[in-house]
Amino acid sequence: MSFWEFLASRWEQVLVDSYLHASAVLQCTVIAAVIGIFVGIGVYRSPGGSAVATALASAVLTIPSFALLGLLIPVLGLGVAPTVTALVLYALLPIVRNTIVGLSTVDKSVTDAARGIGMSRTGVLTRIELRLAWPSILAGMRVSTQMLMGIAAIAAYAKGPGLGNLIFSGLQRVGGANAVNMAVAGTLGVIVLALVVDGLWVLVGRLTTPRGIR
Repeated sequence: MSFWEFLASRWEQVLVDSYLHASAVLQCTVIAAVIGIFVGIGVYRSPGGSAVATALASAVLTIPSFALLGLLIPVLGLGVAPTVTALVLYALLPIVRNTIVGLSTVDKSVTDAARGIGMSRTGVLTRIELRLAWPSILAGMRVSTQMLMGIAAIAAYAKGPGLGNLIFSGLQRVGGANAVNMAVAGTLGVIVLALVVDGLWVLVGRLTTPRGIR
């Protein structure tokens, strides 16, 4: 059976796995963004705190994904829980780092002027600093999403959802019928999803970033 014949016969499975893959990645990116932005807000004024937060988030990326999932499975079991936990942890570094960089590089004269007209510290943060730092934060979210697209495929090792199930099934059946087709379908699916979702992030950036700071 050719690849296109295989795809025509399994298109429903590929679509379902693609949806689950994209859904898991986007939801984990959003969760990581909430955590990462709050961490960045908490430490960006402190060089020491920023260094510690960045170092801790960086340390996660030194752990191989198979090893991290292997450590999480005995605690969280198989399925969604270890997958979400691993993906959120891996997504933190770009978001935390870009939030710190974005907030710390806001022109002080702008924030001083805002305080000069009576704006509170919270008001300066939410209405001035976060808006000016948004392009940097969004760039971190885009990087995290691209990273997670590949890592999420490995989550099939923990019985997680997504296109990794096709890839692993193909690799386990090497030499058997449609083994290569399965692996190729899963791999191409991940690549296509990564491009589509990155395009969506570009659109989000254009819609949410004021023209003056693009």
